[in-house]
Amino acid sequence: MAKNEKDGNDKVVSIPELLTNVTLLNLVGKVDELEKKEKEIFEMAARSILIALDMKDSYTFGHSTRVAFYSKELGREIGLTNDELYKLELAALFHDIGKIGIPDKILLKPTRLDENEFSVMKSHPQRSEEILRSFKPFDDIAKYARHHHERYDGKGYPDGLKGEDIPYFSRIILIADTFDAMTSDRPYRKGLSYKIAFSELEEFSGSQFDPKLSEAYIKAMKKDQEKNENLFKLTLFKNGFQKKAA
Repeated sequence: MAKNEKDGNDKVVSIPELLTNVTLLNLVGKVDELEKKEKEIFEMAARSILIALDMKDSYTFGHSTRVAFYSKELGREIGLTNDELYKLELAALFHDIGKIGIPDKILLKPTRLDENEFSVMKSHPQRSEEILRSFKPFDDIAKYARHHHERYDGKGYPDGLKGEDIPYFSRIILIADTFDAMTSDRPYRKGLSYKIAFSELEEFSGSQFDPKLSEAYIKAMKKDQEKNENLFKLTLFKNGFQKKAA
């Protein structure tokens, strides 16, 4: 018997009520189990796509993992929830997946791109969206990928979105993406130090970058520097990754 809290009397719970409660608990457990299984399948599919990217262009894969890490550090700095951090990590990991569709002679060119080649390269955000939107769980991820090269002043691409019209996660990814591009060594130039990269973010805050997010990003990266750690981890992978681009 169960106690009635209002009048203090004992309340008899019938057998059908007990069976109903047990059935509901079983259903909840099965739903949780199914959702866990669906998440596992989803993450396996996601890893497979990323492995394909790594085989196509190992630099872009490494870049994407670092952008995911940097994005999450900014996300933690601004107080995103765990669910939001998970979605942000995925968005950052897949922001450049459209480069799979860029010809190798452009994507893997060891020198700077000419104007025509850069025009082709600029199509990768739309290509990312096209690849991702075909997979229902990636609807939001596709949107964030499409807009990760929009500028806060509206001079970005592909749609020239401005300010708050740019998806929030896209604004985060742009900062992390640019920071990694500046600090990574490339065949045609040496990567910048964090100090110089920070000054670049500050200089273009409010024009290229969301000013509040760029300020928070610098704080997050300075905190990370103090940890003096060489590796970082991501949700989708068991192994750690080097912070320093190879």
